[in-house]
Amino acid sequence: MTKALQHRGSCSGFCVRIATATLLSVALTPAVHAQTFGVLYTFQGSTDGAQPVASLMRDSVGNLYGTNFGDQNTSGTVFKVTPTGQETTLWTFGSRRYDGQGATAALICDSKGNLYSTTRGGGRYGGGTVFRLKKSGVEKVLYSFSDKGTGGFVPQAAVIADSMGNFYGTTAEGGDFGFGTVFKLDAAGNATVLYSFTGGKDGGSPAASLVFDAAGSLYGTTASGGSTQCVRGCGVVFKLEASGKETVLHSFIGAPDGVNPVANLVRDAAGDLYGTTVGGGSHNSGIVFKLAPTGKETVLHDFAGSPDGALPEAGLIRDAKGNLYGTTNAGGDSNCAINAGPGCGIVFRLDKQGEETVLYSFTGAADGGFPVAALVRDGSGNLYGTTELGGKTGCGVMNQGCGVVFKITP
Repeated sequence: MTKALQHRGSCSGFCVRIATATLLSVALTPAVHAQTFGVLYTFQGSTDGAQPVASLMRDSVGNLYGTNFGDQNTSGTVFKVTPTGQETTLWTFGSRRYDGQGATAALICDSKGNLYSTTRGGGRYGGGTVFRLKKSGVEKVLYSFSDKGTGGFVPQAAVIADSMGNFYGTTAEGGDFGFGTVFKLDAAGNATVLYSFTGGKDGGSPAASLVFDAAGSLYGTTASGGSTQCVRGCGVVFKLEASGKETVLHSFIGAPDGVNPVANLVRDAAGDLYGTTVGGGSHNSGIVFKLAPTGKETVLHDFAGSPDGALPEAGLIRDAKGNLYGTTNAGGDSNCAINAGPGCGIVFRLDKQGEETVLYSFTGAADGGFPVAALVRDGSGNLYGTTELGGKTGCGVMNQGCGVVFKITP
């Protein structure tokens, strides 16, 4: 078994044109830290979708691919944004029966330029799907989850793939005990539940994608279960061996080490794992943590809200020097145009010494607000991401904006 296909996989030939939306962009340059921020694309709602809550995938020529959840007028889309900000809607969910709805997961790409991901709803039985979008623009549901039984349902996260064409992922609900599963989907479309969470000490409700090690073991997080110091548990970091044996590597306890990890992990060459929790810490605003192979946890950053951000829902990315980059869903500048919380979120860098730098603080206006997805970084150090809300005035649910795709040049 080899490492998973990366979100930044090469899909340079993927240029299907189904529906192209009008570009609306804005460039802003905040004074702090001299970062250049630009909006590459602002979602308009309806035809091009809304609420991009998943991380982007970047191909070898700089095109960005992603999914969005949709709004009251659409069930979401798969989209492409060129380096110049030209958006193309590659697939609109609801275009045909049982094709899935509510895309909240990132895409992965194979060597032929085909895209793969999940939807948390829809499909033949209503419990979500794993789908493929061919380079030709044809979508196929590879597997439909049932919202009944023990097979698991509501896959919220991206799948990963091995060299044999098998996919691995998580469901937030279902399984033998109702607290979600880890599943395998083979190349023939046969699904196997590798592990069913009990919601107890072993964790429950996994909302994040998985990561491989060289031996084929899988690592991930659960949003609940584990320590009983939280009502439904504070969440865990787990390891699942190829044999099906699950080991809890760390059980969160709230303060000071965090609550509810809902994002995927990053694993370095030494086997250390890096991640975030959406809550907990000294200020109940979330943390960035490091977990050694021995199980020792280190809190790298304890968010306080303003100006350093709060409630990190997204996973991290790591550069060659060991710096970590991420987003928070709230906090930052307290002047937020969207009346949904204290601050509209930030983009941050955390160096190896634990020093945080706020690279950008969102205002919730034309620049977007509430980033809940991980970033993508190119070879020049530019960062790309999405915001769930903000952007076009009067767009989306409660007129809070349909979200944007942005770029930060350091």
